[in-house]
Amino acid sequence: MADNPMNSIFIPTRSPPRQSLIETVGITEEGVFIEASSGFGQSSESVHCHHGIMSAEIGQLSTIPPKQRTLEAAQKYAHNKLNLPKEVFHGGFILEKIDGPMSTGHLVLTDTDVRNNPAVTFNYFSHPQDLNRCIYGIKTIERILKTNRFSELSADGAGLSMERVLNMSVQANVNLIPKHTNDTESLEQFCKDTVITIWHYHGGCHVGKVVDQHYRVLGVSGLRVVDGSIFSKSPGTNPQATVMMMGRYMGVKILRERLGRAAGV
Repeated sequence: MADNPMNSIFIPTRSPPRQSLIETVGITEEGVFIEASSGFGQSSESVHCHHGIMSAEIGQLSTIPPKQRTLEAAQKYAHNKLNLPKEVFHGGFILEKIDGPMSTGHLVLTDTDVRNNPAVTFNYFSHPQDLNRCIYGIKTIERILKTNRFSELSADGAGLSMERVLNMSVQANVNLIPKHTNDTESLEQFCKDTVITIWHYHGGCHVGKVVDQHYRVLGVSGLRVVDGSIFSKSPGTNPQATVMMMGRYMGVKILRERLGRAAGV
């Protein structure tokens, strides 16, 4: 199984940017998606930290191996998040995400109790090609920052150095991975230490290994899996539409098998 690794670069702006969802702004020949996430511009008084979609409980614990996902790690995460520099709320992020990662992980059942979660390891950037593409993506963002248009938008104009941008990005990072002193000097280390998930996990239920070609779980009666785990690759920048299409496809197929023409679909 795998997950698309993503890294973010924080960009301070002269004035609060207009709020927007994550938008794709470029797709490189190297298979790197460049995306923008704006609307972090808030006054210091209006900033309220919470543990919602970016919380350790939901996603970012996946960036570290299972044995390191301790209560202490989650508590440290919560502390760091509550103490994010207020500057990170006055600007936006340029994101780079790896399409079709070569690095793969594994899923292991911890016991036979169906109520317990399995142990999942993604091994981000374990394949050198993924790491090289991340570096390429960061360098692409650096070239973007040097354009005249971004000089007009950024807080310090043309004086905004990449080293400072990387340093602010490390401070604004919300994963649980311990940081290194050379994060702003080595793009390889920066990629590894600031990787975050965009929740596009896939490949946990391969066809032929866990489910058959009709997505029925092998050896089990009356159970199918129809979600992102049956994908060998996460499509596009957001797999939601594809997942919904698969769900409808299988729903219609099941109704037709059971009811024939009476299904009405």
